[in-house]
Amino acid sequence: SKANRGNTLIRQNTMNVSVTLFQFYFSFNQPILIFLFPFLASVQVGIVNGTEAKPHSRPYMVSVQSYNKHKCGGFLVSEQFVMTAAHCFKEGEKLTVVVGAHDYTHSSRHMDVKFYHIHPGYESKRLLNDIMLLQLHEKVNKSKNVNWISIPKKNKDIKTKVKCSVAGWGKKNTKGAASAKLMEVDVTIIDAKECKKYWGKNYSTSRMVCAGGRGGFCQGDSGGPLVCNNLAVGVVSFNELNNCNSPKLPNVYTKISKFLSWIKAILEGVKQELD
Repeated sequence: SKANRGNTLIRQNTMNVSVTLFQFYFSFNQPILIFLFPFLASVQVGIVNGTEAKPHSRPYMVSVQSYNKHKCGGFLVSEQFVMTAAHCFKEGEKLTVVVGAHDYTHSSRHMDVKFYHIHPGYESKRLLNDIMLLQLHEKVNKSKNVNWISIPKKNKDIKTKVKCSVAGWGKKNTKGAASAKLMEVDVTIIDAKECKKYWGKNYSTSRMVCAGGRGGFCQGDSGGPLVCNNLAVGVVSFNELNNCNSPKLPNVYTKISKFLSWIKAILEGVKQELD
């Protein structure tokens, strides 16, 4: 059976590990689809051990919604594009985005998506190339509450032990409710080889980046940015299944700098169409 976009992946060597919106168990290479509520890290994650962000201090943050309900995080990378995780989109679904919100329940400004640019190499089973660009129907108006964030200009590794942060409207703990107000937490970049030891074949050292610390993401945070030195360097992708509170495995993000040529081609292609 095939996994839908945003399915959850689990590794059964030493423990069960979840990778996306719904859950998948893999045993002897035979995937079995089981029901699961949207899980935190990869598609829907919440900020654990974090604090409420200063309102509008992250004007690039976007709530990606399905049927007017928060589904994933996302972030503006230009006046017409939101970056998020590919697993946040399900075939046939209509997503909208809310920009400029701190408490998204108080915002009625839903923007329609004109086109879903899902990375052509996206693999839902392993959450490989878990990145997507949402092209908005109209450009956003830059203001103190709405602005885009810069991404890296070159593909290079992020230094280990660098202090970064992640933010989102996801759950504050594994069994808790999602937060309507934007939460944030500091995290530290973990060595890629160390991360590979934890995650095994599910981890790509060239396409992913790991971070950990006393906090992290949970269900509903998927698609949000990993921010280091005011640059968005990663996209929230997946974490350990049903264990946001005290994960034994580090949180995993899609490494943005690996996809710069793909991103540039889409952003510049659309700009040429408009010109």
